[in-house]
Amino acid sequence: MPESAIPVILVDGSSYLYRAFHALPPLTNSRGQATGAVKGVIAMLRRLQKDYPASPIVVVFDAKGKTFRDEMYSAYKANRPPMPDELREQIEPIHEIIKGMGLPLVCVPGVEADDVIGTL
Repeated sequence: MPESAIPVILVDGSSYLYRAFHALPPLTNSRGQATGAVKGVIAMLRRLQKDYPASPIVVVFDAKGKTFRDEMYSAYKANRPPMPDELREQIEPIHEIIKGMGLPLVCVPGVEADDVIGTL
């Protein structure tokens, strides 16, 4: 495959995070810490690496806090329940593992992952 035809894979890490958390049974480590989302996200990323070995993979996560959409529309996602603590505590370990895998991790303050990907 010519180098110009090698796709760059942009992953919405926040979407993967929720998908893994809700798709897998509650898993914990020996200290009782939730690990299901960690396992699921990393498994999905490894699958991408296996299926597209020549493609660079960039993982994009929502930044913490309010986004530009919240500023534009005060009711944006207002009816969504807050992120469960069991999920929130898995975000930083997932970020660290992704970095350890050598994958670029992108978080843009004030912007959600899908908007970053749409801009790229």
